[in-house]
Amino acid sequence: MEEVRISDVTMKALGGALSFKEKIELSKLLDRLGVSVIELEGIQNAKVDALRVKSVASAVKESVVAVPVALTRESVDAVWNALSGAKKPRLQLITPTSTVQMEYLCHKKPEAMLALIRELVAYCREKCADVEFVADDATRAEPDYLVRAVSAAVEAGATTVTVCDTAGAMLPREFGTFFETLYETVPALRDVCVGVACSDALAMADACAVTAVLRGAREIKVSSHPAGGALLPNVTRVLHVKGEELGVRAAVRTVELGRVTGQIARMFETGKNTPYDGFGSSAGAELVLSQHDDKPAVLQAVAKLGYDLSEEDQTAVWEAFRRIAQRKEEIGARELDAIVASAAMQVPAAYTVKSYVINTGSGITAMAHIKLEKDGRELEGVSLGDGPIDAAFLALEQVTGRHCEMDDFQIRTVTEGHEAMGETVVRLRAGGRLYPGRGISTDIVGASIRAYVNALNRITYEEETV
Repeated sequence: MEEVRISDVTMKALGGALSFKEKIELSKLLDRLGVSVIELEGIQNAKVDALRVKSVASAVKESVVAVPVALTRESVDAVWNALSGAKKPRLQLITPTSTVQMEYLCHKKPEAMLALIRELVAYCREKCADVEFVADDATRAEPDYLVRAVSAAVEAGATTVTVCDTAGAMLPREFGTFFETLYETVPALRDVCVGVACSDALAMADACAVTAVLRGAREIKVSSHPAGGALLPNVTRVLHVKGEELGVRAAVRTVELGRVTGQIARMFETGKNTPYDGFGSSAGAELVLSQHDDKPAVLQAVAKLGYDLSEEDQTAVWEAFRRIAQRKEEIGARELDAIVASAAMQVPAAYTVKSYVINTGSGITAMAHIKLEKDGRELEGVSLGDGPIDAAFLALEQVTGRHCEMDDFQIRTVTEGHEAMGETVVRLRAGGRLYPGRGISTDIVGASIRAYVNALNRITYEEETV
C-alpha cells in the first residue's frame, strides 16, 4: 500500500493563539502521534521566530519540520539557519498562482513570477534536500499558467508540489477532476509527491482531500484543531477505515488520536487574559539530578527547562549545582530553576521596589498599589486582580508598560515555624528567551513582587545592552 503523508498546519494557521511553550508541546504531541509533516509559521522577527523554529526543530524526532520562506534569498538564508538542525527539515515556497493574487499580493506579472519560482526553488534546493512548492489559489489560476508554474518548480528541484483550493468553491467531484487534469497535463508530477490543501468554505474540505487521494494525491494538509481546512481526525478516520480498499495508508496512530486531539483542543480553550499565560509548565517535570551527574548533563537539563545561558552563566550554575548536590541527594526541575534564578544572569537593578500596598479579603476584589524606582524616577501603578498576586503582577505591568508571558510561577517554604520564610521563582518569557527571578520574604506577596522585578531587570538589561 502507498503511504499518504499527513501534513499538520495547526501552528502555521493558528500559531498566534499559542504561547512559545505550547508550540513546543504541540510539536511533540504531533510528532508522537505520527504525522508526517509539522508545518510552522515563517520568520518575521529574526530573533524571536528563529528561536521558535530552532526549538521545535530540536524537539521533533521523527516528523518532517516544514517552514515557509518569503520571496527573497535573504529569507531562505534566515529560515535555513534556524531550521538546519532539524532531523528532517523542509523549506516551503508558497506563491499565488491566480492573476489577481499575483498582482495584488506580489505586484508581479506572470512571467516575473515564473522566473522567481525557478530562482527560489533552486536556491532552496541548494540548502535543503526536501523542498515544497505550494501553488496557492491554484483552482482560480489560468490553466496554462498553473501548468508552467508547477513545471518550473519541479524542474528547479521541488520534491513536493501542493495545489490549493484556497477559495473552497469546488465540490469533491470538481476538485477531483481539476486535480486529475493537472496530474495528467504535467508528466513531471509523477516524479514528485503531489499534495493538496482544501478550504472548508463549503464544509467539504475533508471530502475534497480524500477525492484527491483517489486521483493520486499523496500528501494532505490538515489541522488538528479547526482552522478552516481539512481536519486531522476526519481525514485519518477515512483513511483508516477505507485505506485497504483504496490501497493507501497513513502513519498516524489512530489509537492515540482522540486523546491527543483532546489535549490540543484544551491548549486553544485555555484563557490567556492574565499575566499567568502558559502557567503550570510541565517542562522538566520528571527531571532528577544528583551529585553523580557531570556538567554536560546538568547543562542539558538546564536547556530542557528552556534557558539559553552564556558560558559564564553556565559555569556559575554548575558551581551552584555542585554545592547544593553535596547537601541534597536529588535535585529536581524546581530546584534547578531556583539555582538558575539565583546563580545566573545577574545584572544591575533597573527597577527597585520602593513600596507596595495590597488590599484583599473575603467579599472584596484584591487591589495592589506598587511603587518602583527607575533612573531616579518614582513610578507607580494600581490594579485589581483575581487574588493578591494576580493584582500585584498586573500592577507591575501597568508600572512598566509592558506585558511579559508568565512561563512558570513557583511558591515554596524555605524555613519552618511561625515566621517561616517563603521563596518564589518567576519565569518570564521575552524575545523568545526565559528570564528567571527569585524573591525571599516572610510575606509571600512581597517575595512574588521581588521575584517578578528581578526577572524584569534581567530582561531590561538584556534589551539595553544588545
